[in-house]
Amino acid sequence: MTPMEQTYFRKGLGLKKEVAGALSADYHSRLVDRVREQDYELSAGGLTFRLAREFGFCYGVDRAVEYAYQVDAKFPDKRVFLVGEIIHNPHVNDKLEGMGITVLRTDADGRFDFAGVNEEDVVIIPAFGVTVKDLEQLRDIGCVLIDTTCGSVLNVWKRVEKYAKEGYTALIHGKHFHEESKATASQVTRYPGGKYLIVRNMEEALVVCRFIEEEGDPKTIEKRFEHAMSPGLSAERDLSRIGIANQTTMLANESLAIAARMREAMIRRFGEEALAEHFQSFDTICSATQERQDAVLDLIRQPLDAMIVIGGYNSSNTNHLAKICSERTTTYHISDADCIDPERGTIRHKPVGGEAEVETEDWLACDEMVIGITAGASTPNNKIGEAMERTMRSREVEEERGGMKEEGVA
Repeated sequence: MTPMEQTYFRKGLGLKKEVAGALSADYHSRLVDRVREQDYELSAGGLTFRLAREFGFCYGVDRAVEYAYQVDAKFPDKRVFLVGEIIHNPHVNDKLEGMGITVLRTDADGRFDFAGVNEEDVVIIPAFGVTVKDLEQLRDIGCVLIDTTCGSVLNVWKRVEKYAKEGYTALIHGKHFHEESKATASQVTRYPGGKYLIVRNMEEALVVCRFIEEEGDPKTIEKRFEHAMSPGLSAERDLSRIGIANQTTMLANESLAIAARMREAMIRRFGEEALAEHFQSFDTICSATQERQDAVLDLIRQPLDAMIVIGGYNSSNTNHLAKICSERTTTYHISDADCIDPERGTIRHKPVGGEAEVETEDWLACDEMVIGITAGASTPNNKIGEAMERTMRSREVEEERGGMKEEGVA
């Protein structure tokens, strides 16, 4: 078997310069650069675009995609597999598949099957990370592992491990079905008796708070969180000591509010003097997530006629950006620039809180419009630039049609 230092890579493959050109060609946007140079604003044809000051690829995503390109350059003759999506962006994942990388999908039970992978293969671990069990299986196979797990995610894992080691149940603010939350929760298995419980929002957190404060019925917890807690978790025993963590792409303010409310519940139950024995909380909010949310909050304080949010529909951080924007203005969450159809004058988008994509006509109805633009941390700049270009083209087509109608042609 190849020595460990040659089968596990976490700090790249030494080919950063070699892949820089390909990355720029695939994901760079001159238009986005131009908007940045013009103080994040561009006006054309009655449209004014205002770009959030923090948007798109974060460091962790940029690093993960770069490593995938380095793998393609270093191992041209090997089979390369990717454990799920490298990030939640359809354009990027499709691009990697087009380079010959095979994406491993989960089965109906949410498990990966590594039966087709052998020691001669290369496997890329995505930015979300993988569960402890999946990593152990891959190590046992002996294949080359390229670990692109985001550093912010690793920081959360360290906290969760610390909780498990010290006998605290990790209470994670996240989505129990999300790859990152699964990987984070699995870290408790590194220690005997380690436990976790995942709450999706404040509503679910309050269910736990009421149980703690009122010494409620354990069945309430077991039924509500059946698929979001450790097997064998005892609410009476394991919720008496809690450590707070979070999926890095959740709403930052909600994560902080949940931590504060949990702290309050523990004080009510056990008293402030005993708080340290029953409650721990550390700030594990991803700085990139926070920066993008802060930037969009700053943007929507300005007068806007509409907001375009670009990113995968399964991207947690993008969905949260759309939710923030929708509270202040008409918001269109699009998965890709091609959701904007200039010829038909329509935009396909996923309504906030909805599941299915819808199509809206005449979305550029006003003569003068100010449109805000932002993008999730997994959206490359070229897709942001294309979205602006297609929006401007929509206005041009609309004006052409208007002229035809005036002349009695249409």
